[in-house]
Amino acid sequence: MDAAEPDAGAASSIKLVVGLGNPGAEYRDTRHNVGFRVVEEVARRAGVRLRAGECHSLMATLPGALLALPQTFMNRSGYAARCLVEKHGMPSTAVLVVLDEVALPLGKLRLRPSGSPGGHRGLESILESLQSAAVPRLRLGVREGEEPVPGDQLADYVLEPFTGAAREQVDEMVARGADAVEVWLRDGVERAMARFNGSGTVTSAGAGPDASP
Repeated sequence: MDAAEPDAGAASSIKLVVGLGNPGAEYRDTRHNVGFRVVEEVARRAGVRLRAGECHSLMATLPGALLALPQTFMNRSGYAARCLVEKHGMPSTAVLVVLDEVALPLGKLRLRPSGSPGGHRGLESILESLQSAAVPRLRLGVREGEEPVPGDQLADYVLEPFTGAAREQVDEMVARGADAVEVWLRDGVERAMARFNGSGTVTSAGAGPDASP
């Protein structure tokens, strides 16, 4: 049986929010770690602490939900996600992955219920490990400036810190990302998409796979 789709009779009603990033103080303020920062903000608001827990992750528990920050480094994030899904008997649709997106301008959010990894190695690892594309994801725009980042500069770009001028906008995006996670947990993906995607106009959950590059 596919680990991402356990038997319906055994499936848990719990949800899982997985923030993506790299462990270590040297990565904390980089563009690649905004997924960590959003989940940390959700935990802070709830008054819970992320502590070393199961599946090589920092963990915190909310009513009806788990928060997780994999400590396996970005490209192996799927190990932690699969481990948690198997332990708690949840379908892939009960997992929200929070990640950076260099193809989106700084501050923009994009929530989708399914789709391709769009070139993001952490999300790619999770989709491969869960053997499913039906994994909701919240992408956080991290591109400063109007021009796309050249492909040969992407790896260095996402591992650099934001410029000083962008930090206030980043803080605002992290707060909005935490808002989006809370709405997803409470009301589901369609309500969260309608409220936070793009300019806030209603977006159908049946719009198809995530087409971001």
